[in-house]
Amino acid sequence: MTVTRTQVPEREQYVAEIDRLVNSHVLHGSESLCKLLRYLAEHALDHPGSSLKEYQIATEVFGRPANFDPQSDSTIRVQAGRLRLKLAEYYGSEGVDDPIQVEMPKGTYVISFHRREPSAAKVQSASPTVRPAEAISVGANSQKNWKAAFLFLLVVLIAGSTMVAFLLLRSPRAAERTSDPIPAAFSTFWRGFVIGPEEPWVIFSNGAFVGRPETGMRYFDSARDSRDHILEHYTGVGEVLAIHTLDHTFGTLGRQIRVKRGSLLSLDDVKNNDMIFVGSPAENLTLREIPNTQNFVFRRLDSGPRKGDLAIVNVHPQSDEAAFWVGSPFQADLVEDYSVVALVRGLNPAKSVLILAGTTTIGTQAAVEFVCQQNSLELLLSRLSVSGNGELEPFEAVIRVKVTRGVPVESDIVAIRNEKP
Repeated sequence: MTVTRTQVPEREQYVAEIDRLVNSHVLHGSESLCKLLRYLAEHALDHPGSSLKEYQIATEVFGRPANFDPQSDSTIRVQAGRLRLKLAEYYGSEGVDDPIQVEMPKGTYVISFHRREPSAAKVQSASPTVRPAEAISVGANSQKNWKAAFLFLLVVLIAGSTMVAFLLLRSPRAAERTSDPIPAAFSTFWRGFVIGPEEPWVIFSNGAFVGRPETGMRYFDSARDSRDHILEHYTGVGEVLAIHTLDHTFGTLGRQIRVKRGSLLSLDDVKNNDMIFVGSPAENLTLREIPNTQNFVFRRLDSGPRKGDLAIVNVHPQSDEAAFWVGSPFQADLVEDYSVVALVRGLNPAKSVLILAGTTTIGTQAAVEFVCQQNSLELLLSRLSVSGNGELEPFEAVIRVKVTRGVPVESDIVAIRNEKP
């Protein structure tokens, strides 16, 4: 009689795959995504074929109140999108050989389990790909040409070793000759973003659009548009140029940045990393969920000739300051814009949060350039407070931006607030 080993029940295999995902490097530190994944897996196993609503996930997984409105709060859609990306990343890296794959089709909140074929690498290693006759032929040719191949490889190795040695001896001296000293203003202003062990995150805005460029594209309107048709693949030219400027600045400081679009950001990310937000809360929606500016806030005007336009509202105006600042009307050429440059305390006080945002994409570009150019940065620092240990105290500032043919050409400070040490 032949005795065979009892196979593990299918459910236990699926649960084991979820455990592998939760304990993977890809999901390490993403507590909210792990919680969401376990919830969706349990629902799929206990209620196969049944769908889930955003409201149910929001209240049961993320502790949202009973008055949670999916139409105005995109938290669940953002978290689901991040989870899809993490699943794809996992099965393309450390989970490439897992026998089961977990998927969550776009547009749903239901996950599915699929059995996978062995990877191509394992199949190839398990079966010979060269027939005996071919092996004999290759061996014979190798016997004839081994001397020429050996001499060629020897020359290549000698040349390569000489070049490596030359570069190792030359590089430090070349760096000493070409590297310029970092301006003191850069070292002071960016200190909180370069002293940590991890690279800072740059979060750029990407507003919700419907339509396509070739057929007509516009901002998403919840009153008439379906969320199924939202596109998040577009962002302003100012944000693109701003990220390039930040990358160059941090390269000068000897650090790299990690770039991520706002719709994929989670509150866990904000807690665990230094953040630079590029773009206003009107499009960089995560800014609405974390501590933000208190003195100069982005708000759409609800009355007056500029009703509906995005403005920077002065919450506590001083005697010589305006109640709000708003750029050129959208019907006219953009010749003036206003921007906020602010360092605020975030969800984790040990981390730095910098907000660089304009009422338009050009204003956002100007805000970034203002803190990445020596002259304007020195002007800003002259009006800020620095603690005894060299750390910059939180502040909020508004800058006026002059624009010529879509390019910010001049910026100056019109209002500033320093947090009391």
